[in-house]
Amino acid sequence: MDLVIRNAHVVDGTGAPARRADVAIADGRIAEIHPEDAPGPRPSARRTLDADGLALSPGFVDMHAHSDLALLRDPDHSAKAAQGVTLEVLGQDGLSYAPVDDRTLAEVRKTITGWNGDGADVDFDWRTVGEYLDRLDRNFGGQGIAVNAAYLIPQGTVRMHAMGWEDRPATGAELARMKELVAQGMTDGAVGMSSGLTYTPGMYADDSELTKLCRVVARYSGYYCPHHRSYGAGALGAYEEMVRLTRNAGCALHLAHATMNFGVNKGRAPELLALLDAALDAGADISLDTYPYTPGCTTLVAMLPSWAGEGGPESVLTRLADDTTAERIRHHMEVLGSDGCHGVPIEWDTIEISGVSTPGLAGHVGRTVAESARLRGEAPWVTARRLLVEDRLGSTILQHVGHEENVRRIMRHRVHTGGSDGILQGDKPHPRAYGTFPQYLGRYVRELGILSLEECVAHLTSRPARRLRLADRGYVREGYRADLVLFDPATVAAGSTFEEPRTLPVGIPHVLIDGRFVIEDGRRTQVLAGKAVRGGAARAGQGAGGLPDQAPGHR
Repeated sequence: MDLVIRNAHVVDGTGAPARRADVAIADGRIAEIHPEDAPGPRPSARRTLDADGLALSPGFVDMHAHSDLALLRDPDHSAKAAQGVTLEVLGQDGLSYAPVDDRTLAEVRKTITGWNGDGADVDFDWRTVGEYLDRLDRNFGGQGIAVNAAYLIPQGTVRMHAMGWEDRPATGAELARMKELVAQGMTDGAVGMSSGLTYTPGMYADDSELTKLCRVVARYSGYYCPHHRSYGAGALGAYEEMVRLTRNAGCALHLAHATMNFGVNKGRAPELLALLDAALDAGADISLDTYPYTPGCTTLVAMLPSWAGEGGPESVLTRLADDTTAERIRHHMEVLGSDGCHGVPIEWDTIEISGVSTPGLAGHVGRTVAESARLRGEAPWVTARRLLVEDRLGSTILQHVGHEENVRRIMRHRVHTGGSDGILQGDKPHPRAYGTFPQYLGRYVRELGILSLEECVAHLTSRPARRLRLADRGYVREGYRADLVLFDPATVAAGSTFEEPRTLPVGIPHVLIDGRFVIEDGRRTQVLAGKAVRGGAARAGQGAGGLPDQAPGHR
Protein backbone atom coordinates (compact mmCIF):
# COMPACT_ATOMS: atom_id res chain seq x y z
CA MET A 1 0.00 0.00 0.00
CA ASP A 2 1.07 3.58 -0.65
CA LEU A 3 -0.96 5.19 2.14
CA VAL A 4 -3.21 4.17 5.01
CA ILE A 5 -5.58 6.75 6.49
CA ARG A 6 -6.29 5.50 10.00
CA ASN A 7 -9.19 6.14 12.36
CA ALA A 8 -11.20 8.24 9.91
CA HIS A 9 -14.94 8.75 10.22
CA VAL A 10 -15.83 7.55 6.73
CA VAL A 11 -18.77 9.39 5.17
CA ASP A 12 -18.91 7.23 2.07
CA GLY A 13 -21.29 9.17 -0.18
CA THR A 14 -24.24 6.79 0.10
CA GLY A 15 -26.00 8.80 2.79
CA ALA A 16 -25.49 5.97 5.30
CA PRO A 17 -24.24 6.83 8.80
CA ALA A 18 -20.53 7.51 9.10
CA ARG A 19 -18.36 4.65 10.34
CA ARG A 20 -14.88 4.62 11.78
CA ALA A 21 -12.39 2.79 9.55
CA ASP A 22 -8.92 2.61 8.07
CA VAL A 23 -8.73 3.34 4.35
CA ALA A 24 -5.75 2.03 2.37
CA ILE A 25 -4.68 3.43 -1.00
CA ALA A 26 -2.56 1.80 -3.70
CA ASP A 27 -1.87 2.95 -7.25
CA GLY A 28 -4.33 5.82 -7.02
CA ARG A 29 -7.28 3.72 -5.90
CA ILE A 30 -8.92 2.66 -2.67
CA ALA A 31 -7.46 -0.78 -2.04
CA GLU A 32 -9.04 -1.65 1.32
CA ILE A 33 -11.57 -0.27 3.80
CA HIS A 34 -11.13 -1.83 7.22
CA PRO A 35 -13.84 -0.87 9.76
CA GLU A 36 -12.59 -0.55 13.31
CA ASP A 37 -14.68 -3.53 14.47
CA ALA A 38 -13.63 -5.80 11.59
CA PRO A 39 -11.58 -8.92 12.36
CA GLY A 40 -8.13 -9.46 10.98
CA PRO A 41 -5.06 -7.26 10.75
CA ARG A 42 -5.33 -3.58 9.91
CA PRO A 43 -3.76 -2.58 6.59
CA SER A 44 -0.24 -1.20 6.57
CA ALA A 45 1.56 1.03 4.08
CA ARG A 46 4.68 3.02 3.38
CA ARG A 47 2.95 6.03 4.90
CA THR A 48 0.30 6.32 7.59
CA LEU A 49 -1.92 9.34 8.26
CA ASP A 50 -3.85 9.47 11.54
CA ALA A 51 -7.24 11.01 10.77
CA ASP A 52 -8.73 10.76 14.25
CA GLY A 53 -11.45 13.41 14.54
CA LEU A 54 -11.66 13.95 10.79
CA ALA A 55 -14.34 12.93 8.33
CA LEU A 56 -13.20 11.18 5.15
CA SER A 57 -15.46 11.63 2.14
CA PRO A 58 -15.26 11.32 -1.63
CA GLY A 59 -13.93 14.40 -3.40
CA PHE A 60 -16.51 17.09 -4.04
CA VAL A 61 -17.84 17.62 -7.57
CA ASP A 62 -18.52 21.19 -8.65
CA MET A 63 -21.36 20.73 -11.11
CA HIS A 64 -21.22 24.33 -12.32
CA ALA A 65 -17.76 25.83 -12.69
CA HIS A 66 -16.26 28.64 -14.78
CA SER A 67 -12.62 27.55 -14.59
CA ASP A 68 -12.32 26.98 -18.35
CA LEU A 69 -9.20 29.18 -18.61
CA ALA A 70 -8.24 29.30 -14.92
CA LEU A 71 -7.21 25.64 -14.97
CA LEU A 72 -4.89 26.39 -17.89
CA ARG A 73 -3.24 29.48 -16.44
CA ASP A 74 -3.11 28.72 -12.70
CA PRO A 75 -1.35 25.56 -11.51
CA ASP A 76 -2.30 26.34 -7.91
CA HIS A 77 -6.07 26.78 -8.31
CA SER A 78 -6.57 26.79 -4.56
CA ALA A 79 -9.93 28.47 -5.06
CA LYS A 80 -11.30 25.01 -5.73
CA ALA A 81 -8.65 22.58 -4.49
CA ALA A 82 -8.72 24.00 -0.96
CA GLN A 83 -12.50 23.47 -0.83
CA GLY A 84 -12.09 19.74 -1.45
CA VAL A 85 -13.22 19.97 -5.06
CA THR A 86 -11.63 17.16 -7.08
CA LEU A 87 -13.74 17.53 -10.25
CA GLU A 88 -15.24 20.57 -11.98
CA VAL A 89 -17.77 20.63 -14.82
CA LEU A 90 -16.83 23.32 -17.36
CA GLY A 91 -18.43 24.71 -20.52
CA GLN A 92 -21.35 26.20 -18.64
CA ASP A 93 -24.17 28.60 -19.58
CA GLY A 94 -23.84 27.97 -23.29
CA LEU A 95 -20.59 29.93 -23.73
CA SER A 96 -17.07 28.53 -23.75
CA TYR A 97 -14.06 28.03 -25.99
CA ALA A 98 -14.76 24.82 -27.94
CA PRO A 99 -15.85 23.99 -30.55
CA VAL A 100 -14.72 27.13 -32.39
CA ASP A 101 -13.16 28.44 -35.54
CA ASP A 102 -10.96 31.53 -35.57
CA ARG A 103 -13.88 33.96 -35.89
CA THR A 104 -15.96 32.30 -33.18
CA LEU A 105 -13.01 32.12 -30.79
CA ALA A 106 -12.35 35.85 -31.13
CA GLU A 107 -16.00 36.63 -30.50
CA VAL A 108 -16.48 34.32 -27.55
CA ARG A 109 -13.32 35.67 -25.90
CA LYS A 110 -14.84 39.16 -26.01
CA THR A 111 -18.25 37.93 -24.92
CA ILE A 112 -17.13 36.24 -21.70
CA THR A 113 -14.17 38.43 -20.76
CA GLY A 114 -16.05 39.18 -17.56
CA TRP A 115 -16.14 35.48 -16.67
CA ASN A 116 -12.62 34.40 -17.57
CA GLY A 117 -10.57 37.42 -18.66
CA ASP A 118 -9.74 38.01 -22.30
CA GLY A 119 -7.31 35.08 -22.40
CA ALA A 120 -4.34 37.15 -23.54
CA ASP A 121 -2.16 34.95 -21.32
CA VAL A 122 -3.48 31.68 -22.81
CA ASP A 123 -2.30 29.94 -25.97
CA PHE A 124 -5.55 28.98 -27.70
CA ASP A 125 -4.00 26.09 -29.59
CA TRP A 126 -7.23 24.08 -29.82
CA ARG A 127 -10.44 24.38 -31.82
CA THR A 128 -12.42 21.19 -31.10
CA VAL A 129 -13.74 19.78 -27.83
CA GLY A 130 -11.31 16.89 -28.09
CA GLU A 131 -8.36 19.23 -28.58
CA TYR A 132 -9.43 21.29 -25.55
CA LEU A 133 -9.64 18.17 -23.38
CA ASP A 134 -6.26 17.04 -24.68
CA ARG A 135 -4.87 20.44 -23.78
CA LEU A 136 -6.06 20.01 -20.21
CA ASP A 137 -4.23 16.69 -20.02
CA ARG A 138 -0.93 18.00 -21.38
CA ASN A 139 -0.98 21.36 -19.62
CA PHE A 140 1.98 22.60 -17.57
CA GLY A 141 4.51 20.52 -19.44
CA GLY A 142 2.38 17.42 -19.55
CA GLN A 143 1.70 17.29 -15.81
CA GLY A 144 -1.99 18.08 -16.14
CA ILE A 145 -4.16 20.48 -14.12
CA ALA A 146 -4.93 21.15 -10.48
CA VAL A 147 -8.23 19.23 -10.33
CA ASN A 148 -10.13 16.98 -12.72
CA ALA A 149 -12.46 18.55 -15.28
CA ALA A 150 -15.41 17.44 -17.41
CA TYR A 151 -16.86 19.52 -20.25
CA LEU A 152 -20.29 20.48 -21.56
CA ILE A 153 -20.70 21.54 -25.20
CA PRO A 154 -21.81 25.21 -25.08
CA GLN A 155 -24.90 25.61 -27.27
CA GLY A 156 -24.47 29.38 -27.63
CA THR A 157 -20.95 28.89 -28.95
CA VAL A 158 -22.21 26.18 -31.31
CA ARG A 159 -24.88 28.54 -32.66
CA MET A 160 -22.32 31.32 -32.99
CA HIS A 161 -20.06 28.94 -34.91
CA ALA A 162 -22.84 27.80 -37.28
CA MET A 163 -24.77 31.02 -37.93
CA GLY A 164 -23.25 33.98 -36.11
CA TRP A 165 -25.31 36.33 -33.92
CA GLU A 166 -28.57 36.57 -35.85
CA ASP A 167 -31.86 36.48 -33.98
CA ARG A 168 -33.80 34.14 -36.28
CA PRO A 169 -34.59 30.45 -36.72
CA ALA A 170 -31.75 28.32 -38.08
CA THR A 171 -31.94 27.13 -41.66
CA GLY A 172 -31.86 23.42 -42.37
CA ALA A 173 -28.18 23.60 -43.27
CA GLU A 174 -27.35 25.61 -40.14
CA LEU A 175 -29.21 23.19 -37.88
CA ALA A 176 -27.43 20.28 -39.55
CA ARG A 177 -24.11 21.96 -38.84
CA MET A 178 -25.03 22.51 -35.18
CA LYS A 179 -26.05 18.87 -34.81
CA GLU A 180 -22.77 17.83 -36.39
CA LEU A 181 -20.79 20.00 -33.95
CA VAL A 182 -22.70 18.60 -30.96
CA ALA A 183 -22.23 15.00 -32.12
CA GLN A 184 -18.52 15.55 -32.65
CA GLY A 185 -18.20 17.18 -29.22
CA MET A 186 -19.92 14.25 -27.56
CA THR A 187 -17.71 11.80 -29.44
CA ASP A 188 -14.68 13.83 -28.38
CA GLY A 189 -15.56 13.38 -24.72
CA ALA A 190 -18.11 15.98 -23.60
CA VAL A 191 -20.59 14.81 -20.97
CA GLY A 192 -23.50 16.87 -22.26
CA MET A 193 -24.58 20.27 -23.57
CA SER A 194 -25.20 23.55 -21.78
CA SER A 195 -27.26 26.60 -22.74
CA GLY A 196 -27.44 30.19 -21.57
CA LEU A 197 -30.99 31.12 -22.53
CA THR A 198 -30.73 34.65 -21.17
CA TYR A 199 -27.41 35.15 -23.00
CA THR A 200 -26.95 35.95 -26.66
CA PRO A 201 -26.73 34.26 -29.10
CA GLY A 202 -27.88 31.02 -27.43
CA MET A 203 -31.15 32.60 -26.31
CA TYR A 204 -32.16 33.10 -29.96
CA ALA A 205 -32.75 29.34 -30.32
CA ASP A 206 -36.37 28.22 -30.13
CA ASP A 207 -37.57 25.04 -28.47
CA SER A 208 -37.62 23.09 -31.72
CA GLU A 209 -33.96 23.82 -32.34
CA LEU A 210 -32.99 22.97 -28.76
CA THR A 211 -35.00 19.75 -28.85
CA LYS A 212 -33.20 18.55 -31.96
CA LEU A 213 -29.81 19.27 -30.38
CA CYS A 214 -30.85 17.50 -27.18
CA ARG A 215 -31.74 14.41 -29.18
CA VAL A 216 -28.15 14.29 -30.39
CA VAL A 217 -26.92 14.63 -26.80
CA ALA A 218 -29.24 11.82 -25.71
CA ARG A 219 -27.77 9.43 -28.28
CA TYR A 220 -24.50 9.62 -26.36
CA SER A 221 -26.09 9.28 -22.90
CA GLY A 222 -25.29 12.92 -22.16
CA TYR A 223 -27.41 15.44 -20.33
CA TYR A 224 -28.72 18.94 -21.06
CA CYS A 225 -27.75 21.67 -18.60
CA PRO A 226 -29.69 24.86 -19.31
CA HIS A 227 -29.41 28.24 -17.69
CA HIS A 228 -33.05 28.61 -18.66
CA ARG A 229 -34.98 31.60 -19.97
CA SER A 230 -35.94 33.25 -16.69
CA TYR A 231 -35.11 33.08 -13.01
CA GLY A 232 -37.44 36.01 -12.36
CA ALA A 233 -40.89 36.91 -13.69
CA GLY A 234 -41.19 33.79 -15.84
CA ALA A 235 -39.22 31.36 -13.69
CA LEU A 236 -41.79 28.60 -13.22
CA GLY A 237 -42.76 28.67 -16.88
CA ALA A 238 -39.08 28.51 -17.85
CA TYR A 239 -38.51 25.47 -15.63
CA GLU A 240 -41.58 23.77 -17.07
CA GLU A 241 -40.33 24.52 -20.60
CA MET A 242 -37.03 22.75 -19.93
CA VAL A 243 -38.75 19.72 -18.38
CA ARG A 244 -41.14 19.42 -21.34
CA LEU A 245 -38.40 19.99 -23.93
CA THR A 246 -36.05 17.33 -22.56
CA ARG A 247 -38.84 14.81 -22.12
CA ASN A 248 -39.77 15.31 -25.77
CA ALA A 249 -36.11 14.85 -26.70
CA GLY A 250 -35.59 11.81 -24.48
CA CYS A 251 -32.66 13.60 -22.84
CA ALA A 252 -31.59 13.80 -19.22
CA LEU A 253 -31.97 17.27 -17.66
CA HIS A 254 -29.73 19.00 -15.13
CA LEU A 255 -30.98 22.43 -14.08
CA ALA A 256 -28.15 24.90 -13.60
CA HIS A 257 -28.11 27.07 -10.44
CA ALA A 258 -31.77 26.22 -9.84
CA THR A 259 -32.80 29.31 -7.92
CA MET A 260 -36.01 31.32 -7.57
CA ASN A 261 -34.93 34.97 -7.51
CA PHE A 262 -36.37 38.50 -7.46
CA GLY A 263 -39.30 39.75 -5.40
CA VAL A 264 -41.86 38.00 -7.58
CA ASN A 265 -40.53 34.61 -6.43
CA LYS A 266 -40.18 35.12 -2.69
CA GLY A 267 -41.40 31.96 -0.95
CA ARG A 268 -42.20 30.14 -4.20
CA ALA A 269 -39.62 27.34 -4.03
CA PRO A 270 -42.33 24.78 -3.08
CA GLU A 271 -44.02 25.44 -6.43
CA LEU A 272 -40.80 24.66 -8.28
CA LEU A 273 -40.20 21.50 -6.25
CA ALA A 274 -43.78 20.31 -6.84
CA LEU A 275 -43.24 20.75 -10.57
CA LEU A 276 -40.04 18.71 -10.43
CA ASP A 277 -41.53 16.02 -8.21
CA ALA A 278 -44.43 15.52 -10.59
CA ALA A 279 -42.04 15.13 -13.52
CA LEU A 280 -39.76 12.77 -11.59
CA ASP A 281 -42.68 10.64 -10.48
CA ALA A 282 -43.75 10.42 -14.14
CA GLY A 283 -40.33 9.04 -15.11
CA ALA A 284 -38.32 12.15 -16.03
CA ASP A 285 -34.55 12.07 -15.52
CA ILE A 286 -33.82 15.34 -13.72
CA SER A 287 -31.18 16.72 -11.38
CA LEU A 288 -30.19 20.24 -10.37
CA ASP A 289 -27.46 22.21 -8.67
CA THR A 290 -27.40 25.27 -6.41
CA TYR A 291 -24.90 27.40 -4.54
CA PRO A 292 -25.57 28.18 -0.84
CA TYR A 293 -25.84 31.97 -1.15
CA THR A 294 -28.59 34.41 -2.12
CA PRO A 295 -26.93 36.87 -4.58
CA GLY A 296 -26.20 35.88 -8.16
CA CYS A 297 -23.21 36.82 -10.30
CA THR A 298 -22.88 37.53 -14.00
CA THR A 299 -21.78 40.30 -16.37
CA LEU A 300 -23.32 43.75 -16.60
CA VAL A 301 -23.91 43.37 -20.34
CA ALA A 302 -26.05 40.28 -19.65
CA MET A 303 -28.71 42.59 -18.18
CA LEU A 304 -29.38 44.17 -21.58
CA PRO A 305 -32.35 43.09 -23.73
CA SER A 306 -31.58 40.34 -26.19
CA TRP A 307 -32.18 42.50 -29.26
CA ALA A 308 -29.29 44.71 -28.15
CA GLY A 309 -26.91 41.76 -28.42
CA GLU A 310 -27.71 40.76 -31.99
CA GLY A 311 -24.57 40.93 -34.09
CA GLY A 312 -22.12 40.36 -31.23
CA PRO A 313 -20.06 42.51 -28.86
CA GLU A 314 -19.09 45.22 -31.36
CA SER A 315 -22.73 45.67 -32.34
CA VAL A 316 -23.65 46.09 -28.68
CA LEU A 317 -21.07 48.83 -28.29
CA THR A 318 -22.34 50.57 -31.42
CA ARG A 319 -25.90 50.57 -30.06
CA LEU A 320 -24.74 51.91 -26.69
CA ALA A 321 -22.92 54.74 -28.45
CA ASP A 322 -26.12 55.86 -30.17
CA ASP A 323 -28.26 58.04 -27.89
CA THR A 324 -31.59 57.02 -29.39
CA THR A 325 -30.85 53.30 -29.23
CA ALA A 326 -29.34 53.62 -25.76
CA GLU A 327 -32.54 55.27 -24.55
CA ARG A 328 -34.54 52.38 -25.96
CA ILE A 329 -32.26 49.96 -24.07
CA ARG A 330 -32.78 51.95 -20.87
CA HIS A 331 -36.56 51.85 -21.29
CA HIS A 332 -36.53 48.07 -21.71
CA MET A 333 -34.33 47.62 -18.65
CA GLU A 334 -35.89 50.12 -16.25
CA VAL A 335 -39.55 50.09 -17.31
CA LEU A 336 -40.48 46.98 -19.26
CA GLY A 337 -38.09 44.48 -17.68
CA SER A 338 -35.62 43.11 -20.23
CA ASP A 339 -35.27 39.42 -20.95
CA GLY A 340 -31.61 39.79 -19.95
CA CYS A 341 -32.82 40.72 -16.47
CA HIS A 342 -35.34 37.87 -16.39
CA GLY A 343 -38.35 40.02 -17.25
CA VAL A 344 -38.03 42.15 -14.11
CA PRO A 345 -37.39 45.93 -14.25
CA ILE A 346 -33.82 46.41 -13.09
CA GLU A 347 -33.18 47.78 -9.61
CA TRP A 348 -29.81 49.51 -9.77
CA ASP A 349 -29.33 49.37 -6.01
CA THR A 350 -29.16 45.54 -6.29
CA ILE A 351 -26.45 45.59 -8.99
CA GLU A 352 -22.99 45.64 -7.37
CA ILE A 353 -19.93 45.93 -9.58
CA SER A 354 -17.64 43.04 -8.66
CA GLY A 355 -14.93 43.39 -11.28
CA VAL A 356 -13.73 45.46 -14.23
CA SER A 357 -11.33 44.73 -17.06
CA THR A 358 -10.03 48.30 -17.33
CA PRO A 359 -7.89 49.27 -14.28
CA GLY A 360 -8.97 52.91 -14.42
CA LEU A 361 -12.53 51.87 -13.58
CA ALA A 362 -11.60 50.05 -10.36
CA GLY A 363 -13.29 52.75 -8.27
CA HIS A 364 -16.65 51.27 -9.21
CA VAL A 365 -15.82 47.87 -7.68
CA GLY A 366 -17.68 47.13 -4.46
CA ARG A 367 -20.32 49.76 -5.14
CA THR A 368 -23.77 49.35 -6.59
CA VAL A 369 -24.52 51.13 -9.82
CA ALA A 370 -26.91 53.35 -7.83
CA GLU A 371 -24.12 54.29 -5.39
CA SER A 372 -21.66 55.09 -8.16
CA ALA A 373 -24.32 57.18 -9.88
CA ARG A 374 -25.02 59.19 -6.72
CA LEU A 375 -21.31 59.91 -6.31
CA ARG A 376 -21.19 61.14 -9.90
CA GLY A 377 -24.42 63.12 -9.60
CA GLU A 378 -26.08 61.32 -12.52
CA ALA A 379 -28.82 58.81 -13.24
CA PRO A 380 -27.93 55.12 -12.73
CA TRP A 381 -28.37 54.29 -16.42
CA VAL A 382 -25.88 56.99 -17.36
CA THR A 383 -23.32 55.38 -15.06
CA ALA A 384 -24.12 51.86 -16.29
CA ARG A 385 -23.91 52.91 -19.94
CA ARG A 386 -20.60 54.66 -19.37
CA LEU A 387 -19.21 51.60 -17.58
CA LEU A 388 -20.33 49.21 -20.33
CA VAL A 389 -18.67 51.31 -23.02
CA GLU A 390 -15.46 52.20 -21.21
CA ASP A 391 -14.93 48.64 -19.96
CA ARG A 392 -15.73 47.14 -23.36
CA LEU A 393 -18.49 44.99 -21.81
CA GLY A 394 -16.00 43.36 -19.43
CA SER A 395 -17.61 44.31 -16.10
CA THR A 396 -18.92 41.63 -13.74
CA ILE A 397 -21.67 42.14 -11.19
CA LEU A 398 -23.26 40.68 -8.09
CA GLN A 399 -27.03 40.81 -8.25
CA HIS A 400 -28.61 40.89 -4.79
CA VAL A 401 -32.03 39.44 -5.60
CA GLY A 402 -32.20 36.03 -3.87
CA HIS A 403 -34.22 34.63 -0.97
CA GLU A 404 -32.79 32.53 1.84
CA GLU A 405 -35.94 30.46 2.35
CA ASN A 406 -35.87 29.43 -1.31
CA VAL A 407 -32.17 28.50 -1.06
CA ARG A 408 -32.85 26.25 1.95
CA ARG A 409 -35.90 24.56 0.46
CA ILE A 410 -34.24 23.70 -2.84
CA MET A 411 -31.02 22.33 -1.31
CA ARG A 412 -33.00 19.66 0.50
CA HIS A 413 -34.53 18.22 -2.65
CA ARG A 414 -33.91 14.57 -3.58
CA VAL A 415 -32.06 15.39 -6.84
CA HIS A 416 -30.05 18.37 -5.56
CA THR A 417 -26.28 18.66 -6.11
CA GLY A 418 -23.76 21.41 -5.41
CA GLY A 419 -22.39 23.86 -7.94
CA SER A 420 -20.40 26.99 -7.17
CA ASP A 421 -21.07 28.93 -10.38
CA GLY A 422 -17.74 30.39 -9.33
CA ILE A 423 -16.48 33.27 -11.48
CA LEU A 424 -12.85 33.78 -10.48
CA GLN A 425 -12.35 37.08 -12.34
CA GLY A 426 -12.71 40.53 -10.84
CA ASP A 427 -11.38 42.41 -7.85
CA LYS A 428 -14.34 41.40 -5.69
CA PRO A 429 -15.75 38.08 -6.95
CA HIS A 430 -18.70 36.31 -5.42
CA PRO A 431 -17.51 34.39 -2.33
CA ARG A 432 -19.14 31.24 -3.69
CA ALA A 433 -16.11 30.79 -5.95
CA TYR A 434 -13.93 30.12 -2.88
CA GLY A 435 -16.52 28.97 -0.35
CA THR A 436 -19.42 26.94 -1.72
CA PHE A 437 -18.53 23.48 -0.40
CA PRO A 438 -17.33 24.41 3.11
CA GLN A 439 -20.34 26.75 3.30
CA TYR A 440 -22.61 23.75 2.82
CA LEU A 441 -20.75 21.72 5.45
CA GLY A 442 -20.25 24.49 7.97
CA ARG A 443 -23.29 26.74 7.80
CA TYR A 444 -26.03 24.49 6.45
CA VAL A 445 -24.99 21.22 8.13
CA ARG A 446 -23.32 22.14 11.42
CA GLU A 447 -24.86 25.53 12.23
CA LEU A 448 -28.37 25.31 10.80
CA GLY A 449 -29.00 21.56 10.52
CA ILE A 450 -30.72 21.95 7.15
CA LEU A 451 -28.96 18.76 5.99
CA SER A 452 -27.29 15.99 7.93
CA LEU A 453 -23.59 15.52 7.29
CA GLU A 454 -24.18 12.24 5.48
CA GLU A 455 -26.96 13.72 3.31
CA CYS A 456 -24.86 16.72 2.39
CA VAL A 457 -21.85 14.66 1.38
CA ALA A 458 -24.07 12.54 -0.88
CA HIS A 459 -25.36 15.74 -2.53
CA LEU A 460 -21.79 16.87 -3.22
CA THR A 461 -20.27 13.54 -4.30
CA SER A 462 -22.25 10.49 -5.39
CA ARG A 463 -25.21 12.33 -6.89
CA PRO A 464 -23.11 14.36 -9.31
CA ALA A 465 -20.93 11.32 -10.08
CA ARG A 466 -24.06 9.41 -11.05
CA ARG A 467 -25.26 12.26 -13.23
CA LEU A 468 -21.87 12.26 -14.96
CA ARG A 469 -22.03 8.43 -15.24
CA LEU A 470 -18.68 7.88 -13.57
CA ALA A 471 -18.24 4.25 -12.65
CA ASP A 472 -15.38 4.73 -10.20
CA ARG A 473 -15.92 8.05 -8.43
CA GLY A 474 -18.34 9.56 -5.96
CA TYR A 475 -18.12 6.92 -3.22
CA VAL A 476 -15.55 5.71 -0.71
CA ARG A 477 -15.45 2.14 -2.00
CA GLU A 478 -12.80 -0.43 -2.68
CA GLY A 479 -11.62 -0.19 -6.27
CA TYR A 480 -12.75 3.42 -6.67
CA ARG A 481 -10.38 6.25 -7.43
CA ALA A 482 -8.80 7.78 -4.37
CA ASP A 483 -10.26 11.26 -4.91
CA LEU A 484 -10.81 12.02 -1.23
CA VAL A 485 -11.33 14.87 1.22
CA LEU A 486 -10.48 14.91 4.92
CA PHE A 487 -12.26 17.63 6.88
CA ASP A 488 -13.13 18.47 10.47
CA PRO A 489 -16.93 18.53 10.87
CA ALA A 490 -16.54 20.68 13.99
CA THR A 491 -14.62 23.50 12.32
CA VAL A 492 -15.05 23.32 8.54
CA ALA A 493 -16.23 26.67 7.24
CA ALA A 494 -15.95 29.03 4.31
CA GLY A 495 -13.36 31.71 4.88
CA SER A 496 -14.58 33.78 1.94
CA THR A 497 -17.00 36.63 2.59
CA PHE A 498 -18.46 39.39 0.44
CA GLU A 499 -15.87 41.71 1.96
CA GLU A 500 -12.91 39.28 1.60
CA PRO A 501 -14.03 36.88 -1.15
CA ARG A 502 -10.67 35.23 -1.84
CA THR A 503 -10.09 33.94 1.69
CA LEU A 504 -9.56 30.17 1.72
CA PRO A 505 -11.68 27.84 3.86
CA VAL A 506 -10.75 26.35 7.22
CA GLY A 507 -11.14 22.81 8.51
CA ILE A 508 -10.09 20.97 5.31
CA PRO A 509 -6.52 19.81 5.99
CA HIS A 510 -6.16 17.15 3.27
CA VAL A 511 -7.39 16.66 -0.29
CA LEU A 512 -6.23 13.80 -2.54
CA ILE A 513 -6.69 13.18 -6.25
CA ASP A 514 -5.74 9.71 -7.49
CA GLY A 515 -4.19 9.10 -4.07
CA ARG A 516 -1.85 12.09 -4.33
CA PHE A 517 -2.04 15.00 -1.92
CA VAL A 518 -3.05 18.24 -3.61
CA ILE A 519 -3.78 19.78 -0.19
CA GLU A 520 -1.64 18.51 2.69
CA ASP A 521 -1.80 19.85 6.25
CA GLY A 522 -3.89 22.74 4.91
CA ARG A 523 -1.36 23.80 2.28
CA ARG A 524 -1.40 23.46 -1.50
CA THR A 525 1.25 21.06 -2.73
CA GLN A 526 2.85 21.25 -6.17
CA VAL A 527 1.01 18.13 -7.33
CA LEU A 528 -0.98 18.43 -10.57
CA ALA A 529 -3.10 15.29 -10.47
CA GLY A 530 -6.08 16.57 -12.46
CA LYS A 531 -7.01 15.32 -15.92
CA ALA A 532 -9.89 15.62 -18.36
CA VAL A 533 -12.72 13.26 -17.42
CA ARG A 534 -14.22 12.18 -20.71
CA GLY A 535 -17.62 10.81 -21.62
CA GLY A 536 -19.21 10.59 -25.02
CA ALA A 537 -17.83 8.00 -27.41
CA ALA A 538 -17.55 5.20 -24.84
CA ARG A 539 -21.28 5.47 -24.18
CA ALA A 540 -22.50 6.07 -27.75
CA GLY A 541 -25.79 4.44 -28.54
CA GLN A 542 -26.66 3.50 -24.97
CA GLY A 543 -29.50 6.02 -24.59
CA ALA A 544 -30.06 8.61 -21.91
CA GLY A 545 -31.05 6.16 -19.17
CA GLY A 546 -31.46 7.06 -15.53
CA LEU A 547 -29.09 7.56 -12.64
CA PRO A 548 -27.79 4.07 -11.84
CA ASP A 549 -25.73 3.39 -8.75
CA GLN A 550 -22.89 2.37 -11.07
CA ALA A 551 -22.85 3.17 -14.76
CA PRO A 552 -20.39 2.93 -17.62
CA GLY A 553 -17.79 5.65 -17.69
CA HIS A 554 -14.13 6.20 -18.36
CA ARG A 555 -11.43 8.75 -17.99
